[in-house]
Amino acid sequence: MTAKRETAERKGREAEAQAAQWLMQQGWQVVAERVKTKRGEIDLIARKPGMVAFIEVKWRKRASDLDTAIDERRLSRVAAAAEIIAHEYAKDGEDLRIDVLLLAPGTPTRHIANAWQP
Repeated sequence: MTAKRETAERKGREAEAQAAQWLMQQGWQVVAERVKTKRGEIDLIARKPGMVAFIEVKWRKRASDLDTAIDERRLSRVAAAAEIIAHEYAKDGEDLRIDVLLLAPGTPTRHIANAWQP
């Protein structure tokens, strides 16, 4: 792995930890991190009463880069991965959604609830 890739990997893990902390402060229970499936990886899985969210976390050095950090292709991979494992996390009657958390230094966390609408 290149030094640049290692730095990106470390920053990604730090962002996911920061996002998990933020979610818990908002009343979510983080139930899983970095869940890998044959269709892709889900950064965080969190629950509130009646709701399970499969969450993509994006970190950028500059806040202005957050607007292009997430795209339909990436969201569709998260949705496909969530479809495979949703039954392992969701109880009967719980709503499921795909959320995005965007983080950059010096800016508040941006939470896009229900980001994937196929």
